[in-house]
Amino acid sequence: MRTIVLTEYTPLRMPAEALPLEAGTLLWQRFGRQIGVEFPSPKTNQQWQLTPQGWVGALPLGRSLTVLLQPRMPFASLFGMLEYAYHLQSLRFLEGTITCDSLPEFYERLAHILARRILDRGRKGLLRDYVQHTGKVATVRGKLDVPRMAQHPWEVYPTCTYSDHTADNEDNQILAWTLYIILQSGLCTERSLPAIRRAFRMLQQAVTLQPIDPAVCVHRTYHRLNADYQPLHALCRFFLEHAGPGYSAGEHQMIPFLVDMARLFEQFVASWLRTHLPPQYTLATQEPVRLTVEGRLRFVLDLVLRDTATGTPRCILDTKYKPDATPDSDDIAQVVAYAAARDCHDAILVYPTPLERPIDIPVGTIRVRSATFALSDRIEEAGQALLRQIL
Repeated sequence: MRTIVLTEYTPLRMPAEALPLEAGTLLWQRFGRQIGVEFPSPKTNQQWQLTPQGWVGALPLGRSLTVLLQPRMPFASLFGMLEYAYHLQSLRFLEGTITCDSLPEFYERLAHILARRILDRGRKGLLRDYVQHTGKVATVRGKLDVPRMAQHPWEVYPTCTYSDHTADNEDNQILAWTLYIILQSGLCTERSLPAIRRAFRMLQQAVTLQPIDPAVCVHRTYHRLNADYQPLHALCRFFLEHAGPGYSAGEHQMIPFLVDMARLFEQFVASWLRTHLPPQYTLATQEPVRLTVEGRLRFVLDLVLRDTATGTPRCILDTKYKPDATPDSDDIAQVVAYAAARDCHDAILVYPTPLERPIDIPVGTIRVRSATFALSDRIEEAGQALLRQIL
């Protein structure tokens, strides 16, 4: 397997013969949103030019070529973002992650943690639920379906409705499907594959393998018997959300793995602020604002900071994960429109790297500022610095 390594927003030029035309065309057709692909031409001096567009992941191009999209930030910072964005603080996997220097290592470390946690739960016993079944049985179980028996007196076996105490429930099906996706990814090595395979085989003995939507992993009910499933499902959600776009699961088909860094940065900032805000403030995320009565035109605000007592918007925050730490007129126009839609007079653009020229300017009655959640620094210290800038 040959690998081409790219870094976020950093153009890479390659000789025309370094990338077959069929592979380059496939990359452009399937992943043109994630990578800017310029074909060999006089403009590029007859070379390929590939420019990642703010995504991190692994893209398979056939059976012999993979494109790796590396983050521009340290992997320790990426782990820290995941801890908050997916509520994974309880897993405490930051120790030792500084040794990760490639995307496969990052992916593999997370997969290994998930597999070990599933094996630990398996040793304690998988969660079992009572699942109701209706069907023909050799001996009477549960409640007889008397009306059906009266209508079909020739049937030898009775029809019964009964409950079965089984581990084949949705809690465990989420784990099994996620491990299946990880095994198909092709990103893990023999350092972690034995544990992942053991965990998958253990689940296979008791759980039906079926596709799971990532949305199933959130807003679930947890209690004393399945409380330890909560961080597992959060980690499963990460793998399932980013196993795409569009894959066919086969014995040898590698599944694309893609993380939208702009979306992850927004989720991370929101989760960190929600955890650390003083009680007099609340935070709303992805808040819609109708611009027309029927709702055909609307804004969706990244983050709205409100006064808890009155519900009044204190400031509008818009996260900007961009290659250059320089606000442009479009950024300012967007956040001003958001603030005006909520009748708020403070608008803040939040960047992941320090700006060369921070802004603090009036636009009419609205104050527009820039702030930084520096992902290259220690997460907690950088978050506190952001909080001071906001408040």
